[in-house]
Amino acid sequence: MGARLISIIGPVAVGKTTLAEYLSRALPARIFREDYEGNPFLAESFCGEETLALPSQLHFLFMRVRQLAVGTWPSDGLVVTDYGFCQDRLYAKIKLRKDDMETYEQLRRQVEGLVAPPSVVIHLDAPVETLLRRIQARGRPFEAAYDADYLERLRQAHFDVALPPDCRKISINCETVDLLDAGCREHIVEQIREALP
Repeated sequence: MGARLISIIGPVAVGKTTLAEYLSRALPARIFREDYEGNPFLAESFCGEETLALPSQLHFLFMRVRQLAVGTWPSDGLVVTDYGFCQDRLYAKIKLRKDDMETYEQLRRQVEGLVAPPSVVIHLDAPVETLLRRIQARGRPFEAAYDADYLERLRQAHFDVALPPDCRKISINCETVDLLDAGCREHIVEQIREALP
């Protein structure tokens, strides 16, 4: 059967990595993190260099394929990611021009069958004002290019994410659920355990 995958999705700065790191200890689970720092195209693509948008998105696509590859997938246990393969296309649709999107789609279709599907997807959401405040507080230079319109489009796109068959979805409003609160965290762990096959 292989390890069961728990993927955490949601817009930028919503708390995906914070929750993933906690769950890796609490469940316990192996953790695979999104390598945004290793993406050599990311900063310039968000600062207006349109020719780097496709290379940036393909970097993320193939990083996710490497991490989630069925051929090297752990044989047992749990894996938690601070991203979902299912959300990669959302970012592409918002960032890429039409011709680049066509190229991206051709490549994505060829590799999507190579990744382990999630058993549980946790969808985190928060208002744009909260996301902007968190982005400013953590001070990553490339994130300064994110504006309210981009973040709202990203938020809304996550509500329509297509999940694989038999995948359970847990939705969490991070405006009312504090991911740093012990009681809230325990409740999330209970929800995951109930949702796992």
